[in-house]
Amino acid sequence: MNWGKWIIVSFVLFAAFIATLVTVCVRQDVSLVSKDYYQEELKFQDQIMRLENTESLRVKPVITVNQQGVEISYPELSSITHGELMLFCPANAHHDRKVVVPAASERLVVIPAQELSAGMYKARFTWSMRGKDYYIEETLSL
Repeated sequence: MNWGKWIIVSFVLFAAFIATLVTVCVRQDVSLVSKDYYQEELKFQDQIMRLENTESLRVKPVITVNQQGVEISYPELSSITHGELMLFCPANAHHDRKVVVPAASERLVVIPAQELSAGMYKARFTWSMRGKDYYIEETLSL
């Protein structure tokens, strides 16, 4: 076999490799953190204001994991008018949880461990209090 044939064979093998690589990449499941990611980006200035409001607080909420589950403890929990905890599982969108935190007189909210699958979660807690919105984010491992 001469050089010309080997060059043609190498180009054909390279093209087959690229075609296989493209096929594998196209079939890969890409799960975003949020379904409406682009709409959330448009509201980013509101998010910056929430973060600034949270930084101005003397005492911030604490999100922890223990044997009972995920706990939110906050001394001023009773003055919250609306709260929402989003638990995002980056590995699997089916494990995401949304919990509405009621305006309560208690200082502690618990999400039972039985309702959550093991893995890493991003806990995003947003709440309204005294006419302002607040936001805190923690990475949790169950």
